[in-house]
Amino acid sequence: MKKLFLFMMLMGTLAVHAADYAYLTFELTDGSKTSVSVSSLTLSISGTTLTAGSHSFTLSNLNKMYFSADDETTDIQSITGVELDEFTDIYDLNGRKVTKEQMQKGVYIVKSNSGTYKVVRK
Repeated sequence: MKKLFLFMMLMGTLAVHAADYAYLTFELTDGSKTSVSVSSLTLSISGTTLTAGSHSFTLSNLNKMYFSADDETTDIQSITGVELDEFTDIYDLNGRKVTKEQMQKGVYIVKSNSGTYKVVRK
């Protein structure tokens, strides 16, 4: 009950400063981040689980949460075949440079003008 009260006080304090931010970002202890839109956001705690919109987090895995102007999500996301054509460099997990045609099933590190990504080819 004490944790819930402190959490609610923290959320009330953060809400005052959140007017210019579109996302509430959760950083986990493994360094990954998930951003949730604050538009119509609902938060609830059940036991050791925090639910923010459609995302659930184990409280012991949360490192911090903060409001952000941009979506900072760092989890694996799907890409389309069109985006694969935009990659400038493709590497296998042994660090060898490969071409798009050489890609078989597996995990690859790809570079593009917009960033570096981990891709799973199925």
